[in-house]
Amino acid sequence: MLVGGGVGAALVAGAMVEQTRLRRLLGWTGPDGVVPAVKPVPVSVTRQRSAARGRDVDMVVMRPGLPVCVLLHGRGNSARGMIDLGVPAFLAAAQARFTVVAVDGGDSYCVSRTPSDDPQRMLREELPGWLQAAGLAPPRAVLGISMGCFGGLVYARDAGLPAAVLSPALFRSWDDARTVDAFADEAQWASYEPLRHPLPKRLGVWCGEEDPFYDSARELVPHAEVASFDHGEHTDGYWRRVLPEAIGYVGRVL
Repeated sequence: MLVGGGVGAALVAGAMVEQTRLRRLLGWTGPDGVVPAVKPVPVSVTRQRSAARGRDVDMVVMRPGLPVCVLLHGRGNSARGMIDLGVPAFLAAAQARFTVVAVDGGDSYCVSRTPSDDPQRMLREELPGWLQAAGLAPPRAVLGISMGCFGGLVYARDAGLPAAVLSPALFRSWDDARTVDAFADEAQWASYEPLRHPLPKRLGVWCGEEDPFYDSARELVPHAEVASFDHGEHTDGYWRRVLPEAIGYVGRVL
């Protein structure tokens, strides 16, 4: 039986969706990564007053080396959560020669849904001073996880920095973006959405094939120096699996 191109494509797409659902159901989404059994790099946690965000925030410094990479967390997580993810141990295992600094970015995709809470202004105007007080230089790279990839790519674009993104939570349409209730309106979303703006000149992308943001992540491939897609979900287990590669990439671009 012959079918038209549009109908055929729809059937293929539908089959792929069902295959993804089946793999999730059966747990065929690749092995979970494991935190290395090594002594973690030194970690310090300080509270910083952010006028841009209208609150105190945590700044977590994981310091094995000199150049600084900013790490932005996923939704529902925090800067301290990056310690639980195992980042200090992954840095130690990789013998990384750079410092990773995580800061609390909130749950609004690191954009200013309200004027009183502007995570991007915190990154641009306040973070350099906090780093200087800690004896560190301004950031030279960005590492994002999930929601943190959205804000991280915005920050990297404005600051001209390389970026590594894991499971990037990006949106191909307003219908998709509005479901997370993070943007004031469609105009604000469009003004920030990384897929609608120039991307960093140096970019690494990692995403699982069973991740709900897989299709959005694929749109980054033409702009990426490194792009890795394998079976995996939107989970800590997947991020732990690919963190060694992402850390290696950051080390090369610094």
